Parts: sequence; C-alpha cells; structure tokens
Amino acid sequence: MRIFHSETHRRHFPQGELNGGELVTPFERPSRVEYVLNRLKDRGLTDIVAPDAPDRAAIAALCDPGYLEFLETAWDQWVAEGFRGEIIAASFPVRRMQTARPPRNIDGKAGYYCLAAETAITNGTWEAALGSAACAQSATRAVIGGARGAFALCRPPGHHATADMYGGYCFINNAALAAEALRAGGAGRVAVLDIDFHHGNGTQDIFYARDDVFFASLHGAPEDAFPYFLGYADETGSGAGEGATLNLPMAPGTPYATWSQALDTAIAAIRAHGAEALVVSLGVDAYKDDPISFFKLDSPDFTDAGRRIAGLGLPTVFCMEGGYAIEAVGINTVNVLEGFEGA
Repeated sequence: MRIFHSETHRRHFPQGELNGGELVTPFERPSRVEYVLNRLKDRGLTDIVAPDAPDRAAIAALCDPGYLEFLETAWDQWVAEGFRGEIIAASFPVRRMQTARPPRNIDGKAGYYCLAAETAITNGTWEAALGSAACAQSATRAVIGGARGAFALCRPPGHHATADMYGGYCFINNAALAAEALRAGGAGRVAVLDIDFHHGNGTQDIFYARDDVFFASLHGAPEDAFPYFLGYADETGSGAGEGATLNLPMAPGTPYATWSQALDTAIAAIRAHGAEALVVSLGVDAYKDDPISFFKLDSPDFTDAGRRIAGLGLPTVFCMEGGYAIEAVGINTVNVLEGFEGA
C-alpha cells in the first residue's frame, strides 16, 4: 500500500487548546504523525512518498470562497491587528444573531468561520492544511489509477470541517475531497465510512442532500460527545440524499462486540447503496485509553476492523483522522491497514 505524507504538517502546532477550562498542549499535535510513521516502518510498510502539489481548483470547488480566503489570510490579518497570541475564536453567530454577514475584524471573522474554540490557528496552519489535502488527493489518484488501497497520512485531520467552517482540529475536509475525486474519476457512487470516535459532522454536512455519496459514521452519542450537535440516528439525509446518511451513535463504554456489529451494519448499508469506491475516515480514537473518547476497543480490534472493511471489495482511500493516545496511535492505525491488506 502506498502511503502519502507531507512534512508541511509540522507548520501547524498550536501551543494551546482550551480543554476543561484550561489552556493545555493540544491533543492533536505533530508527534502523532511520528508514531504512525515509525510503526509503518517497523512493520515494513515503507512505500511512503510525498504528495503532488495540492489541486487548489478541487479545494475551491468543495469550499466556500470566503472561507478559503479567511484560512489563507487569517494569520496576516491577526498580526496586523496587533494580536500576539494564536487565533482562538471567542465570539460566535449563535441563535437569533446574523449568520450571513462575516465581520471585517479578524477577531469576529474567526468566530464566524469557527465551529469549536478548541482549534487554534497559527502562522503555518494554512500551509499544513494544504499539505494534508494534497495527501488525500494523491492517495485518491493512486486508487483511481488501479491501486486496491492507499493511505493518506493527513495532518491536520479533516472530517469536522464543513465547506465553510473549521473546528475539531480540522480545516479542509480531506475525506470529502477524496470522495469528490473518486466521483470525478468515474465512480458512479462513493461511500465514506467514518470510524473515528467523533462524528464526522463536516462530511455529513457536505453530502447530506446528495445520493451519490453515501455517508456512514460510527461515533459517540452526541448527547455525550463532541461535536454534540450532529450525529443522531434520525439524521438520514435530506431531499435527494434521503437515506444516504447512516449514523450509528453509541454509548459510553461501548466494547468491540457492540462496535463491530455497528461496523457490519454500516458495511451492509454501503453494499446495498451500490458504492463503487470507498473512503475511510480512519480515526483510531475509539481506543480504550484515548484521553478524549469513551469507547473500549483494544489494539487487535483495529486489525479485525480492517479485515471487515476489506470484505467490501472496493478500491479504498484511507484518510487519517483522530487518535490521541499518542503511544498507541501508530499501532492502532497500522493495524487497520494490515487487517485490510491481509484480508
């Protein structure tokens, strides 16, 4: 399996994240990638290459132009305003406020385009987000070219980003880029399977009214887990997309026996939908010791999950998402890939 990795991810390293009322070192940090790379090499998965330059036109087709302009210019505007810290949104257009007029001031603009204040922007965030998107795009090209599977070691992750909002550590939705590219590459129908502990609200939002991209997500119940405001089982799509969204929320303490049944349900639904290609939002924060999650999967369970996904028999793009038990993130990620490859 070819693996795509960009060193630009290091440009994005906020020094603070709001968590439990404290400013802490972000859970999503550069060392996550190092653990994955080291494990890949330890297991002999050494076909690791840099991606091609990002396809900016494809990104522009996916995202709101004002949002992309914000991401590209936010840091310069922030510095010009005289602010010395990192960009952390503090004001949001909530219920009964204006939601269609982005402010001119960068402090207000950050809140307008942000969906969660734990995610800071730094000087290198835009370059890192472009490099992450490039990994997803190059991995998708490999699959369109005939590879059974390819892995985009994306950082920052992407599944919480909508077409016009960032948050949950995400800025550009890499899985959505991959799905759109697979469609453009000839797949009549594509499925996105999100196995990250947290609901892929951004991916759902992008495809909610479409039937050509089926979205299935296994995640912590939104009553108890971020992102809180999407991911309920009764969210099934709208308009032409009715029935093309499948949410499988689960309670705190969910073990693999229960989680794997949900995975089988998602796989059966993907098969029934007639998907011709697959994107996997590969988060491994369903792990039992993850610091910001509450499922109870163990490392061998991820290998079995990879085998089950392979049973679909579809050309598959894996896009890295979450996983914050740092010393286990490499083991669990590679276990999924090895399970898939060995099936």
